[in-house]
Amino acid sequence: MIKENQKHLNKLLVGIDVVVIFLAINAACYIRFNYINNGLIDDVYSFNYYILPLILMIPIYIVIFNMMDLYSTHRLKSILSEVSDIVKCNICGIVIFVVMLYFLKRINYSRFLIVIFFLLATSFMCIERVCLRSILRSIRRKGYNVKHILFIGINNMTCKLIKQIQQNKHWGYDIKGILYDKELEKSFEEIASDSTTKVGIEYKNCIIDNMDILEKYLLSPDIDEVFITLPFSHYDKINKIIHICEKAGVPSNVIPDFLNMVSSKPYIEEIGNIPMIGMRYVPLDNLFNRMIKRTFDIILSSIAILITSPIMLLTVLIIKVTSPGHVIFKQERVGLNKKVFTMYKFRSMHVQKASEEKVEWTTENDPRKTKFGSFIRKTSIDELPQFFNVLKGDMSMIGPRPERPYFVDKFKDEVPKYMVKHQVRPGITGWAQVNGWRGDTSIDKRIQCDIYYIENWSFILDLKIVFLTFFKGFINKNAY
Repeated sequence: MIKENQKHLNKLLVGIDVVVIFLAINAACYIRFNYINNGLIDDVYSFNYYILPLILMIPIYIVIFNMMDLYSTHRLKSILSEVSDIVKCNICGIVIFVVMLYFLKRINYSRFLIVIFFLLATSFMCIERVCLRSILRSIRRKGYNVKHILFIGINNMTCKLIKQIQQNKHWGYDIKGILYDKELEKSFEEIASDSTTKVGIEYKNCIIDNMDILEKYLLSPDIDEVFITLPFSHYDKINKIIHICEKAGVPSNVIPDFLNMVSSKPYIEEIGNIPMIGMRYVPLDNLFNRMIKRTFDIILSSIAILITSPIMLLTVLIIKVTSPGHVIFKQERVGLNKKVFTMYKFRSMHVQKASEEKVEWTTENDPRKTKFGSFIRKTSIDELPQFFNVLKGDMSMIGPRPERPYFVDKFKDEVPKYMVKHQVRPGITGWAQVNGWRGDTSIDKRIQCDIYYIENWSFILDLKIVFLTFFKGFINKNAY
């Protein structure tokens, strides 16, 4: 029944998209020739000269949407993600349209019309999908268009998933029960009674010793999908269950019991024909993404040096006048791939021994600080020379803050996943800093933010962090 509903929904989506694109074409032409051109069309070219190429694009758009998987029912996909895919499809469609005009030799085609059509088609489709998604979510919350699922096995991940399903009714999942044998009965009782992962006892359908009875459950029309949450030590049993599911024509999903060791975005890749589960997807491992980020770093750091050069020159003069010693303070930090580099800062303390500088934190009333040093630390002016580190390639504008080798050796054993931060270039500012975790704050929270940034990097996220850095200011109350 669910599959039939999905087929009908897909056909409906295609039909709605055709109508929406057609409306966008007509609206674009109306705006172009009635508001911008006062109802006048060039004498040489008829209205069909402009509208027919756009109508020819309708089937091409449908193919593009299908290739981008916009006609699959993604219950768990966010609305923002779908909107992002729609924008990408429309950009691709416009590029194809321009190429088509070139081959048709329609070089005088209205540029305004192309721009207006792109904006309207993108807007109309986004509005259409947001409205449709909202309607479907409302329907699923009321118990319609739901998928009936059966859990086989019990572990902490089972309970975690059940809680999320209960809290997100719009996903449209109805849990029919949990099947497990006597070997797992004790595990169920322990986990179900745990207050942190509590599962209602109503999901305890039965205790079975022989998984062959599963076929009887799956042949009923009440089960649409199976989630297998058995420990991997039950490999033979998992293999048998998958075989029974395929025999009954019911989709099955295996949720591995080692997920607590996996990041929020694992991935699968192949070496030869052997699939492997990657524990952490890092977008900046992609060459194109690295090129975008490096270009952004070079442009932004160059602009920043030009803008802040008067402040830096004034800082150099004041440090030179008020405190004996070098103006630039050089310190070893651990960067990309755990390589040590020299980071530059304006000196904010009296000259000290290298052995002390390597292992001591700065405290609130640290006697080593100069009066002007306290000011430039609070206002982050001492960090300005790091723009040159960015130009050199040691650092990025955005990324996890680098730490001294002594503290890296200390934290790698004390803070879970601390060393993950070294999979990308360190930054002058980052996701942790704009969320308030800078200076004398929690290392654990800082690392959580750093890992989120590493796993979710995008150019848009970098722009957001730059904006938040300016919006929230450079003054740091935790900088001592």
